[in-house]
Amino acid sequence: MEELVIMWDWLALAVRWLHVITAMAWIGSSFYFIALDLGLNRDISGPADGEEWQVHGGGFYHVQKYLVAPERMPEHLTWFKWESYSTWLSGAALLMIVYWAGGELYLIDAAKADLALWQGIAISAISLSVGWLIYDYLCKSALGARPTVLMVLLFVLLVVMGWAYNQVFTGRAVLLHLGAFTATIMTANVFFIIMPNQRIVVADLTAGRRADPKYGKIAKLRSTHNNYLTLPVIFLMLSNHYPLAFATQYNWVIAALVFLMGVTIRHYFNTRHARAGNPTWTWLVTILLFIAIMALSQAPLMQDTYEESEARGLTRTEMAFAASDHFDDIMNVVPGRCAMCHAREPYYEGIRRAPKNILLETPADVAKSARLIYLQAGVTHAMPPANVTFMEAAERSLIRKWYADGASALPFFVAQR
Repeated sequence: MEELVIMWDWLALAVRWLHVITAMAWIGSSFYFIALDLGLNRDISGPADGEEWQVHGGGFYHVQKYLVAPERMPEHLTWFKWESYSTWLSGAALLMIVYWAGGELYLIDAAKADLALWQGIAISAISLSVGWLIYDYLCKSALGARPTVLMVLLFVLLVVMGWAYNQVFTGRAVLLHLGAFTATIMTANVFFIIMPNQRIVVADLTAGRRADPKYGKIAKLRSTHNNYLTLPVIFLMLSNHYPLAFATQYNWVIAALVFLMGVTIRHYFNTRHARAGNPTWTWLVTILLFIAIMALSQAPLMQDTYEESEARGLTRTEMAFAASDHFDDIMNVVPGRCAMCHAREPYYEGIRRAPKNILLETPADVAKSARLIYLQAGVTHAMPPANVTFMEAAERSLIRKWYADGASALPFFVAQR
């Protein structure tokens, strides 16, 4: 049994690395071709739509783009598709390994929805296709000729899905699924729209027919959408490392602001690549959006007023966390809620050793991990996972008070270490 568990962990690691590697390849090629297309010199004569001279790695490259297609089929043609397909397939496998097989810890939040694991998995699987069907319908409607309106509606769809996910899933699963939801739209664009349209053009060239330019325009619209969605997807896929982002009741709002940040950042670089100006205002907007995200992540702190703390007898002391007036109460909370996993001999099924070697059994253990407890279970709801031990709001509030009490007696750099 132990060997199977270890093999399963190694499988998860291998799939995770595969997902990272293929994602880097997809993102790199996507960003490169968007920058190339925007930066083309179109003041040239001939059948080409534009050209670009580039230097890299000690060599010069001369790239030309044809708006529809060249006059004849090239002998050597490189297709860019497997980067996208491999990223989605490895991501889907990782979703199954972590959030489906480990659904009791990572997928369903029992405090939000009383669902069986299979129901949560069904919602997870079915929801990923819903976004593509709605988005594709909008693109093929009359709105396809109004790209700005289309992008606004796509943003609304993503916000609604983020809210909906938050009614069922843990915070960690909310942002991860919203990323998978978006990535599914992006890969479906490649598989169902961009590649088939390119194959039509290739077939026309092979048969000696003149290619219809509409196929290139449709593919470019979907490719542009993918370009603006890429940065938010990266954030959402990495968000499970940052409880301040996912383990809050406002995680879906944070995700919405991240999508807007992706738009402002990509707008800046796309404008620069097109040599159409220097929209520095986008950085100010991005910074303001990020400040709003930080404020939302600290919402629980705003609920603990100074007057309430004083009434509870919160005092400032020169002693560390173990000497806090709240420490005895904390010792009645943390070990009971957390030591089932964070113990020298964990007894929660499937946990062989304390996650990240963090122990929360003794007073010394708890005092040593004060900041982690504060961030993971006080400010956010990252721990316990899926709140499997039913930590109450009052207990989380107590953790915040305890940390504030102890940290007040320490220099700032010590409290942050």
